[in-house]
Amino acid sequence: MRTLLNTTLILMLITTIALPIMAQDSEKKEAKKDTVYQFTNDIVLDHTPIKSQDRTSTCWSFATTSMLESEIIRNGHHAVELSEMFNVYNTYLDKADHYVRMHGHAYFPAGGACHDVIDQLRDHGLMTDKDFSGYIVDPEKHKHSEIHSVLQGMVDGVAKGRRSSPTPVWKSAFEAALKIYLGTPPEKIEVHGKEVTPLEFAASLDLNADDYVEIMSDINLPFYTTGAAQVPDNWYMNDDYLNVPVEDLARIAEHSIREGYTVVYGGDTSSKNFASKKGYAVVPADKDALKDAEEPVEEKEITQAMRQKLFDNFTTGDDHAMHLVGLAKDQSGNVYFYTKNSWGSKRKYDGYLYMSKAYVNLNVTAMMINKKALPQDIKEKFGL
Repeated sequence: MRTLLNTTLILMLITTIALPIMAQDSEKKEAKKDTVYQFTNDIVLDHTPIKSQDRTSTCWSFATTSMLESEIIRNGHHAVELSEMFNVYNTYLDKADHYVRMHGHAYFPAGGACHDVIDQLRDHGLMTDKDFSGYIVDPEKHKHSEIHSVLQGMVDGVAKGRRSSPTPVWKSAFEAALKIYLGTPPEKIEVHGKEVTPLEFAASLDLNADDYVEIMSDINLPFYTTGAAQVPDNWYMNDDYLNVPVEDLARIAEHSIREGYTVVYGGDTSSKNFASKKGYAVVPADKDALKDAEEPVEEKEITQAMRQKLFDNFTTGDDHAMHLVGLAKDQSGNVYFYTKNSWGSKRKYDGYLYMSKAYVNLNVTAMMINKKALPQDIKEKFGL
């Protein structure tokens, strides 16, 4: 009995000593995790609150629409939350038409490119989120996996079916399916007590579709010329991208933000260096440097060859689009892009994250800015 009592007392003593030590170790790890990178925002341009794209591949619409919302504020208008799904709806119609015209030998993605939103701005205008939310399947979340499967089946049936030619009603059937899943966009919306068309609404916000350019860096084309971004989401093979050397990429984005214009980033987010849970994306010079780091690590100097190799072997892909709304620094003085994501606000930094210039130079497949914000030397090289 006494032996059992002594053993119990010893175990209690060990536990009493061990628990505080374990707690301290846990606290140290947590503190270390939170203090490796400490960010201070230097510039935050006007922008609207973070939204969630939910279960969709429509980041291209969320990011570019968010940029237009910032442009509206910069133009001196009150902030407005635009409908991302209005752009998605109209882009699906365009993609379906292209896919069928190509006899199914084309890409029919759920994703898209920044210029898809600008094309819809030019052709169809804009409407607010409250006028066309797209919440039909679920009143609170976007769920598009079934939508895309159904639409893909329809265009395949038209383009690859046994009929020698499409029937004259296939477009009506396709749009009917879109309306079932996303709703019917109104022909007119009410703005300040007056009914206007989406095109009239867009015109009232002083947005010019011709103001926006996309930028890439591809050694397969001469630099300082225009061409098509060789990525799947550029489904129509738009060939107006400005092609620049790697050293111009982050420089252009930083210059734009310092001039008061936000930027859309489109590029890779599948790399382990894209640490979304930690809220930052960097490119360590030593791949294992972050394991025991207590302060920001040295980053790689990104070369054209390094960037192109990852692009050509499919390591770098056009995974995701986000909105660069500001600049920040870490405690060592390194500059980062303050980035508005579309994965909701229940994440570190309330859904924002910090991307280093090295990460952008290595991983961006294309970005969009207002051409007025281009550095003067870039304007001159492209005759803008």
